[in-house]
Amino acid sequence: MALVGAFVGIAILLGISVNILGNTVSDCSTLPGYSTANPPTHTGWAEACEDQNTQTQSAFALLAIVLIVVAAVVILTVVKLL
Repeated sequence: MALVGAFVGIAILLGISVNILGNTVSDCSTLPGYSTANPPTHTGWAEACEDQNTQTQSAFALLAIVLIVVAAVVILTVVKLL
């Protein structure tokens, strides 16, 4: 039952974090140094902004992977109890 609680807790935290932090990805197009070229060559503040956006997206992907792993452990534990 502790694993089920952990799964539910992580799912709730993931849902809350997506709602709160989902809007932290910034619009970098208004910053000095933003490039519309293809491929983009951002500099200065725009480059830092784009790097931060990439890190935020990676963090959310990692949270989803953690949730999947915990769900797999819960499912295997429940199957073992049957």
